[in-house]
Amino acid sequence: MAEETDSVVDRVYEAVKAMAVAYDLRPDERLNEGRLAARLGVSRTPLREALNRLSTEGFLRFVPGQGFFCRALDPREVFELYELRKAIEAAAIPLAVERATDAEIGALAAFLAATSPERIGRTTADLVDLDETFHHRLMALAKNAEMLKVLENVDARIRFVRWTAMNVDARAETQSQHRAVIEAIARRDAAAAIAVLEHHIDGRLDRITAAIREGLAQIYLQPRRDESER
Repeated sequence: MAEETDSVVDRVYEAVKAMAVAYDLRPDERLNEGRLAARLGVSRTPLREALNRLSTEGFLRFVPGQGFFCRALDPREVFELYELRKAIEAAAIPLAVERATDAEIGALAAFLAATSPERIGRTTADLVDLDETFHHRLMALAKNAEMLKVLENVDARIRFVRWTAMNVDARAETQSQHRAVIEAIARRDAAAAIAVLEHHIDGRLDRITAAIREGLAQIYLQPRRDESER
């Protein structure tokens, strides 16, 4: 019975997390728990467990006496998340240089070759997924599961901004930088890999603010899913 309950909570957690990441729930919007429970076909108990977990992880915020709210699209918060992402990925590079085998580094280089920018028809979501996959596999070379968990959380919290800012034309440059990082790690040159990686990840506040402005326009121009289902 406990396993079934955990399974329901996990399912609800993943569903609401997907809504929060994509801003199907609008920024600073108070969640209607009854409506959300009905939409997901669950009772309020597993929903509340999932919401508490998402609040702890930074995808929602809880206000005592008022309830849960979707997180804001705040430029300063996103900027700080980019700083955290850069710091943790740079910290992982020396570990990857020390711990990764030649075969593991070669496998990541092969992944890059197989996902070259020449392929047409990829959506923005595809490009973001490919980029995240590369960075997560790069982090995995450090063989530190806790660092990877932190990176996955950060990437999920900035994913909407990355969707908005992703430019298909920049894919070739991105891939070139990815290859440079892998080549430096293959040479066991941590300093060179860190220099390329930090330049690659660096997020300026003005660029982030512009992406958020565009993202907000997309959020409020598109019909709400729960309204379109009526």
